[in-house]
Amino acid sequence: MQQGDNVMIGGCIISGLTPKTVLIRGVGPSLLHSGVTQPLLNPVLALHDATGALIGSGGPWNPQWTDAGPPPLDPREPVIRATLERGNYTIVLSGPEAQSGIALIEIYDLDPTTGRLAAISTRGKVETHDDILIGGFMIAGSQTQRVVVRAIGSSLSSHGVDGALADPTLELYDGSGSLIYTNDDWRSAQEQQLIESFLAPADDREAAIIATLPPGSYTAVVRGSNDSTGVALVEIYYITLE
Repeated sequence: MQQGDNVMIGGCIISGLTPKTVLIRGVGPSLLHSGVTQPLLNPVLALHDATGALIGSGGPWNPQWTDAGPPPLDPREPVIRATLERGNYTIVLSGPEAQSGIALIEIYDLDPTTGRLAAISTRGKVETHDDILIGGFMIAGSQTQRVVVRAIGSSLSSHGVDGALADPTLELYDGSGSLIYTNDDWRSAQEQQLIESFLAPADDREAAIIATLPPGSYTAVVRGSNDSTGVALVEIYYITLE
């Protein structure tokens, strides 16, 4: 996570007719326990609605949130609990002043019986080696779930993003760390399925995967082809099985 246009930006879409309660966490210093050597030590978290208005800021953990799982491992990590109406939302994770480092945005669905967390995304700077963009998601319950995972880069330029990653690649791993899908240019595989999903990327150099997955945890990794660098977006869409 860097500063300016290279801050980490997460997004989510709430669908359905009833509001959805979510918990959003900005994880930084506790990544040291996972072997990350340069975490963001003082993450700052903000939640915006579709108009860009600030509707929530990260604060300390509330011990009364007994339905929200364990508290952050480090008290410097901010959390936001919010009940959101149907619509699009943006989460910005930054550091104070010129501070930078590796960080993580997490979104948890606290009430699966209401609304629907239909999509999540994260935008950040893709570098080389370990400094890549990683998106994670979980499929709960006992039923399989169809998803579209996208790595968006070059088309970000048309939205005013400077230094967009021209040619992203995408890898999808299961909870055991096994690679289960990979894609470079989205038309090279599953072209017709992606077109029929109405979620095909705008640029042929961008990557996408459509898959029906059993319950479990998954990780999507975005890299630059030939070690290229730039700003990219990893997106996960949950789509209804027919």
